[in-house]
Amino acid sequence: MLNFKAFVVGLLFGLGLIVSGMTDPAKVIGFLDLSGAWDPTLMFVMGGAVLIGSGGFAFAKKRQLSLLGAPMRLPTATDLNKRLLAGSLAFGIGWGIAGFCPGPALVSAAAGQPKALIFVAAMLTGMALYNLLERREK
Repeated sequence: MLNFKAFVVGLLFGLGLIVSGMTDPAKVIGFLDLSGAWDPTLMFVMGGAVLIGSGGFAFAKKRQLSLLGAPMRLPTATDLNKRLLAGSLAFGIGWGIAGFCPGPALVSAAAGQPKALIFVAAMLTGMALYNLLERREK
């Protein structure tokens, strides 16, 4: 039952990405194009997500279990380090070049968009490489 509930929540998230237009890389790249035909719609989508997320985190901090019954595991780290900054930079560059971040890329890949399929393959390769390097360090 937990997997079904998680699937429904993920489906709702994916539908929200589709309705907001965030699965269209041209929308994302249009937001980043400050000197051309700037498209501010991503700013409103992000603002709405921050407002809803802030309320959700305030609610979650008071709970021991998630609404789906899993233990709450909220992030506790607050320090900035080289790895976090390098990862953020790589994420931002990839997002700016491709016009996708992971959520919309998965939705678009599921819809069969070739550019999204390439992005997701590269993303999964990067994740596997990270895991391999992490294991070698330990």
